Amino acid sequence: MLSPVPLAARIRPQTLAEFVGQEHLVGEGKVLWGLVQSGRLHSLVLWGPPGTGKTTLIRLLASETGTRLVEFSAVTSGIAEVRKVIAEAQARLQEDGSRTAVFIDELHRFNKAQQDAFLPHVENGTIILLGATTENPYFSINAALLSRLKVYQLKALTDDDLAVILDRALAALAGEGTPVEATPEARALLIELAGGDARFVIGALEVAATILGGQPEAPRTIDVPLVEQVLQQRALLYDKTGDQHYDIISAFIKSIRGSDVDAVLYYLARMLEAGEDPAFIARRLVISATEDVGLANPMGIVVANACREAVEFIGLPEAHYPLAHAAVYLAASPKSNSAGAALHAARKAVKQGPNPPVPLHLRNAPVPRMAREHGMGVGYRFPHDSPSGWVPQDYLPEGVSGAPYYKPKTIGEERDIAEYLRRLKAPRG
Repeated sequence: MLSPVPLAARIRPQTLAEFVGQEHLVGEGKVLWGLVQSGRLHSLVLWGPPGTGKTTLIRLLASETGTRLVEFSAVTSGIAEVRKVIAEAQARLQEDGSRTAVFIDELHRFNKAQQDAFLPHVENGTIILLGATTENPYFSINAALLSRLKVYQLKALTDDDLAVILDRALAALAGEGTPVEATPEARALLIELAGGDARFVIGALEVAATILGGQPEAPRTIDVPLVEQVLQQRALLYDKTGDQHYDIISAFIKSIRGSDVDAVLYYLARMLEAGEDPAFIARRLVISATEDVGLANPMGIVVANACREAVEFIGLPEAHYPLAHAAVYLAASPKSNSAGAALHAARKAVKQGPNPPVPLHLRNAPVPRMAREHGMGVGYRFPHDSPSGWVPQDYLPEGVSGAPYYKPKTIGEERDIAEYLRRLKAPRG
């Protein structure tokens, strides 16, 4: 019979040595490992995606440093509870000199007044404030309070981390008298869909074990159909490190290049449904904005980069909105690869040579004597002295091959660029 206590709570690490993941923080010689070794905590906030161990890590830090921990919920606690905890912490500090660590889960949900209530007591050392948040603390926490906290960023758990946690959960179930197994395909699917979230893996496993427990005669094996039943999600043929990953992202980018909005949305949906990292998709959109849209619509890179920042800021599931926004915008934009092609041509010319010295009139003369004796800077014409902002002048060294490299297209906003450059080179009466 399964315990009424959630499996995630039953297998929660009891020591820092049992903690899985976040080696950049808790590995030997790293900063949080050092705090435990020193036995002294400072006020800090752990920032990272759900299911990466923020709450567990806070509790372990307090436990292993012998620090009294009082836990708050930013959702249900108000100013009255804050004042009560502060008063108790002050009394304890006066009585025996011990400090109290106050842990606030989802710290970003505290309003400004609640955050301000902690500020003087963090500053004077009455309490050690420990926070956890899934939101960027540099946007969601008051600057005054944030300046008193060290921010440590947790990362999504790796597939290897999740495999260790899955094994630990299976071992716990076996130890409790409800042994189950998982096929390699089911394990891979659970880890794939988890997206670095340990609670996802543990929760899905627990539900699957419950279903098997209600069927005494059935094999005690979790397979792909059972995982799909638990998650109400069909397993898509998609491997984030294999051919499907590269095939679908290739089709996505080529559909943007070909201005097929429906195809773009279809491949975006396939990636999101299969658990693709939204940051990866956003990076590819930034590349497409410069490689394929380019100067035909210079706002493309602005929209794509704003999408990248929005994805990082808000995370899933809402991140699919900026991804769709940017993908449709780029697909519906006129296309030009002229800037990239021009750079490719220029780099080819540089590699093949010759590469003569920079013309003397373009060189900087840091002291007047160099201009007099070597001609550096002599004859340079300052374009801003002309009413048009342009003067005829040679900028390329003599003998450079391959120019002109840039051949603008006459589409979208690049049409204006092409016309401007044409007028500059036109004979003047």
